[in-house]
Amino acid sequence: MKKIATFDDWIDAFYAWRKDIDLRLPPKFAEYPFEAKYGEIKSNEIEYGDFRGARKWERVTQIPHQPIRDALLNLIVYQGDTEFASVEQQRNLLETSPSEYDTESICRIMLEEMRHGWQMCHLLVHHFGETGKVEARKQLERRSWENNRLLGSFNVKVDNWVDFFAYTEFVDRDGKFQLNMLSTSGFAPLARSMGPMLREEGFHLGTGHMGLQRIVKAGVLPVPVLQKFINKWLSTAYDLFGKDSSSSAEWFYVWGLKGRYDESRQGSEVDKAHLNELSREMYRQEVEKLIQSINRLIPVGGPQLYAPSLKFHRGIGEYAGQTFSVTGELLTPEEYEKHLAEVLPSPAEMEDVGRLMQEPGWIAPREAVASAS
Repeated sequence: MKKIATFDDWIDAFYAWRKDIDLRLPPKFAEYPFEAKYGEIKSNEIEYGDFRGARKWERVTQIPHQPIRDALLNLIVYQGDTEFASVEQQRNLLETSPSEYDTESICRIMLEEMRHGWQMCHLLVHHFGETGKVEARKQLERRSWENNRLLGSFNVKVDNWVDFFAYTEFVDRDGKFQLNMLSTSGFAPLARSMGPMLREEGFHLGTGHMGLQRIVKAGVLPVPVLQKFINKWLSTAYDLFGKDSSSSAEWFYVWGLKGRYDESRQGSEVDKAHLNELSREMYRQEVEKLIQSINRLIPVGGPQLYAPSLKFHRGIGEYAGQTFSVTGELLTPEEYEKHLAEVLPSPAEMEDVGRLMQEPGWIAPREAVASAS
C-alpha cells in the first residue's frame, strides 16, 4: 500500500481495501456518503483527572506531554482497528441472509462500521502528522483472518447469522461502552466524534438483540445450542474491557483521555486502579438483563439462557488461561478441555447451523418479535 500523504490518499487506500477483502454490497448501497461527522460535546472543560477544569485540547500540540499524546494516539488506533475488523468478519454473510430486512440491516451495519473507521483515520491523518498517517495506513493493512487485528475478538470468525446476532449483541455492546467512555475525552475532536458514532451504534445493538429474540421465537435452533454461541461471544467480549488493575486505564483517566462509563453519573470517588473492572461489571449487569428479556420468549418450562461466568474462557485479566467452567467452578485441565467441547459450538454443530441457514423459517420475521414485545 502506498504512502499516505493526504486524506485523499487514505480514501484511495480505503477503497482499495474494500476491493481487497472482496466486499460486495448490493448496488443500492453504492452511494453511501462516507464522511467524518463531528457532534457537540457536553463540556468544553476537561471533566476528570489531573487537568480537570482546563479547556479541552483542540490540537495535539496543546497536549502538554508526549506520553499523553502517545496514549491518545493508541486509543484512536485501537478503536479504528475494531471498525475495519468487524467488516472483515461479517462480509461473507450476505449470501445466506434470511430476509431482505436482514440484508439491509447487515449492509447498514457494515457501512456504519466503515464510517467509524473512516472517522478514526480522519483524526489520525489530520491531527497526528506522519505518525498518524502511518497508523491510518496500517488500519487497512491488517486482516482479521490473518489473526493480526489488535484485539482478540476481532480475529474470531463470524461464520453464520447466529454468530452475527450474538456478535452484534455482545461485542458491539462493548463498543457502545468504549465510545461512551471516549465521549468525555479531553481531546475535543475525539469527544466530538463519539455522538454520531454512538447514535449509529444503537442500531447495531438493536439488530443483535432482536436477532437473538427472533431465533428463540422461531423455536428451530435448540436453546442449548444458542447458549453455546452466547458462551463463545460473551466470554471474548469480557476480554475487550482490558486487563484487571490496568495502569493504562488509570493513566487514560488521570490524563483526561478516557472516562468511566456514564462519567457524569458516577460519584466523585474514583477507584482508578480498577477502572476496567468497573466497566466490565456494568456491562455484565446490562447483558444479564438483556438475556432475561430473551428468556421471556422461551415457552414455560423450557431451558433458560444465561450469561457465562466472568471467569470462563478468558484470555485477558485475572482469569486469563485459567480453567473455570461456565458457572465459575475451577476444573482440572483435563476436565476443562472436555467442558469446552460441551459448552462451545462443536464443528458438527457449526455445520448443522450452516445448513440451517439455507432453510426458511429458522428465524422468525422481525414483526413476530415486535408484536410480542
